[in-house]
Amino acid sequence: MSQAVRKPQKRARFNEEIRFIKGWLADVKAVGAILPTSSVTARIMASVVDVSSGLPVLELGPGTGVITKAILERGVAPDQLYSIEYSKDFADHLKIEFPDVNIIQGDAFDLDTTLGAKKDQVFDCVICAVPLIYIPVEQRAGLIEDLLDRVKPGRPVIQITYAPKSPVPPGSGNFEVVHYDYVLRNVPPANLFVYRRPA
Repeated sequence: MSQAVRKPQKRARFNEEIRFIKGWLADVKAVGAILPTSSVTARIMASVVDVSSGLPVLELGPGTGVITKAILERGVAPDQLYSIEYSKDFADHLKIEFPDVNIIQGDAFDLDTTLGAKKDQVFDCVICAVPLIYIPVEQRAGLIEDLLDRVKPGRPVIQITYAPKSPVPPGSGNFEVVHYDYVLRNVPPANLFVYRRPA
C-alpha cells in the first residue's frame, strides 16, 4: 500500500479516536471503553449475521461506526440495518458516514419508543456494544429478554465486554449464555458473549 493511501486511512482512524475520546470524556458510563472497537473485533461480532435470512439486523451502541461498517461489509444492505445510538453527537456523525443506514438516536432500554413504527419488526440478530457493566443486573437481563423477543427464534444477541465474565449472568433470565470469543487485538482486550433462547 502506498504512503499516499496510508495517510488518509491513518488520519481517518485518528479522527475517529479523537471523536470517541471526546464522547468518552463527556459520558464515561455511556461509552464504556477508552478507544473504539477494533476492526478485528467488529468483524467477529458481525460474523453472527445470517445474511440469507432476509431479515434486518439491529445494532445497539454503534459509537463511531466501526461495527456498523463491519455489518455492512458482511453483506447486510444499508436499509436493512437499524443502528440505535444514545449520544446525539455520535448519531449525527453516523448519519453523515452512513446516510443509507437507519440511524436512530434513542434509548436501547426503551426500544418500543425508539423504534417507533418498527417496534414489532423481527430481526435476524442483535449486535450490542452498549456498556452493560454500569447498569444494574436486573436491567441487563431485562434488555437481553427484550432483544431475544425481537429476533427470529434461535438467533443470537452478541455482546462485547471488557470484563472476564458475561455482563448478564447465566440463570438471570430465560436464555443461554455462551462465551463466543476473546479478542486480544482490541484495546482493552474484549470478550464476546452470545445469548440465545434455550432450544
